[in-house]
Amino acid sequence: MKSVAVIPARLASTRLPRKVLREIAGRPMLAHVYEAARACSSLDDVIVATDAEEVANLCRENHWHYRMTSPLHRSGTDRVHEVSQSVVADVFVNIQGDEPLARREHIDTLLALMEDDKVQVGTLKTPCSPEDRGNPNAVKVVTALDGRALYFSRATIPFDRDGSGQPRYYKHLGFYAYRKTALDAFVAWPESQLERSERLEQLRFLDNAVDIYVTETPFDTVGVDTEEDLRRVEEIIWRGSS
Repeated sequence: MKSVAVIPARLASTRLPRKVLREIAGRPMLAHVYEAARACSSLDDVIVATDAEEVANLCRENHWHYRMTSPLHRSGTDRVHEVSQSVVADVFVNIQGDEPLARREHIDTLLALMEDDKVQVGTLKTPCSPEDRGNPNAVKVVTALDGRALYFSRATIPFDRDGSGQPRYYKHLGFYAYRKTALDAFVAWPESQLERSERLEQLRFLDNAVDIYVTETPFDTVGVDTEEDLRRVEEIIWRGSS
């Protein structure tokens, strides 16, 4: 199974502009993501997909593979799809550029899921910490018994109506794997109503009856959307290196 990782890296983030170039523990955020992906021996290649010359310059300085992509893309999946038009692979792995706590184990777990030919789209979940259950920046996921995603939301799901304390909450992590056919279908559909409401692009697949299979990892991450997230990640990295 030939697998290629694509890291969408744009500068025009609305909540934290230029975030992929922001320094965390003395290095650009993108460096943390790229090097975690490169540590995964199951990947045949790792490609940064960007529309910004500054990001391309960083890639050239570090001898990272990259592709220039359209500035008109509305989502990371659109950017991965553009790369898939000129790069041949069985599976494309989308590692979001704002996941500086990415690890090789995340990718290995995801690729193991994609060994099953029936899986068109795969992603990851991890037990949700109490502090993230009410955090809209931490996306929650509910799955069926066979691992298929039932729904993703920024709200706290499932709702514990009786206050039993029994529900298990899972946080969705920003890693995806797709077959080429799933990527082709995604870009052909219009933005869905649920996707627009939650601002979660993966809901376009569910709205169009494409199953997303979810596998569990014990390794949590912090997706960086705000200055607070940036400081939180830096603290985690410094603590881990001490």
